[in-house]
Amino acid sequence: MKTAFLTLISALAWAAELPKVDVPPAFHSQAPGAGEPVEKWWNTFQDPQLASLVERAAAANLDVKIAISRLLEARAARRSTRADLVPNVGANATVERERGRIAPSFPAFETGIIQAGFDASWEIDLFGGRRKALQASSADAAAADEARRDALVSLASEVGRNYAELRGFQRRLDITQRNLKLQQESLNLTNARAEAGLGTQLDVERQKAQLETTRASIPALESSALQAIYRLSVLLGEEPGALLTELTAAKPMPPLPPAVPVGLPADLLKRRPDLREAAARIDAETARLGVARADLFPKIFLNGAAGRQSPTASGLTFGAGNFFSIGPAISLPIFTGGKLRANVEAQKQRLEQAVVKYRATVLRSLEETEDALTAYGHEKERRERLAAAVEASRQATGLATEVYSRGLADFLTVLDAQRQQLSAEDDLAVSDTSLMTDLVALYKSLGGGWNQQ
Repeated sequence: MKTAFLTLISALAWAAELPKVDVPPAFHSQAPGAGEPVEKWWNTFQDPQLASLVERAAAANLDVKIAISRLLEARAARRSTRADLVPNVGANATVERERGRIAPSFPAFETGIIQAGFDASWEIDLFGGRRKALQASSADAAAADEARRDALVSLASEVGRNYAELRGFQRRLDITQRNLKLQQESLNLTNARAEAGLGTQLDVERQKAQLETTRASIPALESSALQAIYRLSVLLGEEPGALLTELTAAKPMPPLPPAVPVGLPADLLKRRPDLREAAARIDAETARLGVARADLFPKIFLNGAAGRQSPTASGLTFGAGNFFSIGPAISLPIFTGGKLRANVEAQKQRLEQAVVKYRATVLRSLEETEDALTAYGHEKERRERLAAAVEASRQATGLATEVYSRGLADFLTVLDAQRQQLSAEDDLAVSDTSLMTDLVALYKSLGGGWNQQ
């Protein structure tokens, strides 16, 4: 029953002809690739905790619950509209007590009147207004379903982005802590050299300043990590601190998949739920235009009533007290001051707005995908350069410390090497975070994550 209903909605929702929108044969930022984009993209990171967070968020997120409620509301409205296609039958009963006098010379009389019966009314949908209203309601339900899927796409992306940022902040904290340890060792070395007369107090104070500067970056990183946990908790429909126990322990950044199938730009028209929703809105407004046009024509009704009238309840049997009526009725809009034609014109403009919005959504989807592809591709190149810079800076720090300990260089050389190493390692951690968030944004732009029950 449910499958048949969804099939009917899908058929009706795509009944209107979609506007033609030119899309390029391939994305400018990437050559055409083989393979369909993945749906459950979070599984490609091979991180069970990330997968668990996304699945739990899909089941408990409050924005998704609102979208589900709107879908159920739209389906209920469709059932209400569908009921207008069948006759309306009602029952009625009245009980009255009447007292009167025929003439002043006659005595007063008092009698009861009991009446029971049925009445029915049915609009003959000669010009299709009722059927078009049903099609509009079906399209509204389809659009609400796509809005629910779009909420899932955005939710999965939000969880993935915040998870990547959390692991990125934790990694930067670890880098900072390791650099603090190295800088503390350098401070011990400078103190020892100063006490031995091989160095100066200026070197000691410079190293202290470097140490405290590095230590000062820790509170901001800790704060950002906590904020990411708070956000993830709320995305899962819980209070901000609910996931502190689960996520406070630092874990490495999930590995990126070796390949990312992107497909073709034309695939977005089928994959992205916001585009499917916009298409359903076109169908709904097209159907409502049919409703507005049907109002220009006469409405024909078939009315009927039947019942029984008696002075007592025991007399409500078939017999002389029976009555019935049946016959057609017609309502013809002769003069409405131009209201009906104005409604048609207004609905034409609503349809035009839906068409323009669809085109704008297509262009925005192409832009988002191109942006995500560009950002991801360039960040991968940047990450390679930063990885090489980190390796070189580590070697430079080791060499600078060694030559300083031998008295062959001043301490500024060591300080500069330490700053460059910390900066390079931090930049690499930020780049790894950006790579994952860019990839999550790419999956989102491709419409991944909506095909979930």
